[in-house]
Amino acid sequence: MDLLASQYDWIKRTREILFCYCEDMSHTDYVKGLANFSGDSIRDMHAHIAGCYQFWLGSHGLGKSIVKIDPETVNSVQEMRELFKSTDEIVDEFLSKYKDNWEHTIPFTFKSGETSEFSTLWLFTHTTTHEFHHKGQMVKMGRQLGYTPPDTDLIAPEKV
Repeated sequence: MDLLASQYDWIKRTREILFCYCEDMSHTDYVKGLANFSGDSIRDMHAHIAGCYQFWLGSHGLGKSIVKIDPETVNSVQEMRELFKSTDEIVDEFLSKYKDNWEHTIPFTFKSGETSEFSTLWLFTHTTTHEFHHKGQMVKMGRQLGYTPPDTDLIAPEKV
């Protein structure tokens, strides 16, 4: 069994619950900026999550040239699903490339000129925990907009 691929599969299943939750919202609410979240909308958070995977795993980890996501170009939850399908392809490629080589490090230069090295395991862990952090924020945003969220914690294997 490929442990990290299985883990990412659970993440995708949990993400599906959030997509269904967002589909029950009006489009106006999905794209509405909220002051408590620096003016970001649920759509903006969704795009930010996909962008994080694309940047760290696609651009940095795989050396792909990837255009930064503009949330305003994503007009519906269905379009966001499509964005995540291409993101999932990047994650799958990353997991395949670095399978059994999780201590491999990749140098990175920050805008400040400072450099660091990140292991491939760190890159994968960072992007997945980042998604769950923002998923929690999205659920809270939905609550502020008057929607009752489903349980979006990691799905128990027996429910799959």
